[in-house]
Amino acid sequence: MRPHGVSNAYPTREEDPTCCIRRLVSRLDVSYRRKDGLKPAKPIFHRLSQTSQERRDASLTERPVDATVLTPSDVAAAEEKGKTVLYLAYGSNLCNETFRKARGIRPLSQINVLVPTLRLTFDLPGIPYTEPCFANSAIRDPGSDVAKAVEGKPDYHKDRWHKGMVGCVYEVTPSDYAHIIATEGGGASYEDVLVDCYPLPSADTVPSTPTTSPFKAHTLFAPIASATSPFRRPDPSYAQPSARYLKLITDGATELELPTEYQEYLNGIRSYTITSKRQQVGKVLFASIWMPFVLMLFGLGKTFQDDEGRVPQWLGMLLGWVFKGMWVSYDGVFRRAFGNGERTEECDEEDEGRGSLAGVRKSVIYCDSVVNLV
Repeated sequence: MRPHGVSNAYPTREEDPTCCIRRLVSRLDVSYRRKDGLKPAKPIFHRLSQTSQERRDASLTERPVDATVLTPSDVAAAEEKGKTVLYLAYGSNLCNETFRKARGIRPLSQINVLVPTLRLTFDLPGIPYTEPCFANSAIRDPGSDVAKAVEGKPDYHKDRWHKGMVGCVYEVTPSDYAHIIATEGGGASYEDVLVDCYPLPSADTVPSTPTTSPFKAHTLFAPIASATSPFRRPDPSYAQPSARYLKLITDGATELELPTEYQEYLNGIRSYTITSKRQQVGKVLFASIWMPFVLMLFGLGKTFQDDEGRVPQWLGMLLGWVFKGMWVSYDGVFRRAFGNGERTEECDEEDEGRGSLAGVRKSVIYCDSVVNLV
């Protein structure tokens, strides 16, 4: 059964490995840009006008876009008819630096929204020690929030928001939306779904139950990866995002003037920080071994991808093997030898009430002394 307010979503279907790879590529492509030492002038992005009520009302009769059959001629025909697409942005796409500058999207209008049927997650694995995880979306089950509260289990800081996804709906042209599909996923591995979005009033808090009139917006939803998938960690919520990536999200929330309550939640998320010399050594060694392969395959992906952003099956499988091998080497060797590459070691007890902080500190001091002796 599909969740209420979500059209054409298939959250239990196994996720295509190439879908995960394309999402990782899209985020890392932004992560590793402009590292030539130059600091270009930061462009000024003016706030757009609010999406009109007429356009929001028209969205109620729209249907999901089938990305598997979307062609350049379809996009051109929609452009000629003056059609637009309402796209739900979240995560780093809230930031102008990412969405409007790096991705080159030129939205026509915008409106801040609450989406009760979705929730923000950080369960997309990245690269240990550098970019441990990235933002993603998942179906929200309000019942699970109640169950956690009853059981008294401590949440990770990034899982402590229980009011649904807060984001921004942008009105974009069909060609810009086709570009979003190509860079974020595209093809059969991603589903274009329509979700009910409730405009957020100008207030410091987010309502538990929205009272504004909903409208429909498109977003790209990936099915849940199985527990045995190489793109799913044993504890999907365990990893912490990097400070760089988290800043994109918090900067975006500030730029969009999202409710203070939600901004405080985002600012309370702990970022991954290297706290020992052995972790720093592990980061350098891990990058020197795996980044040449990753960057080479990303380059091949850009060379061989089609107009919809899809890479050949053989390249997708190769990327999947490299990605799996990267995380297997981390779990089997690097984590044991060089320490945690997913979350800050000293934060474990303070952040989640798990483990002994004194023991962690003792092990860090011991490992640092070993590194110094070596």
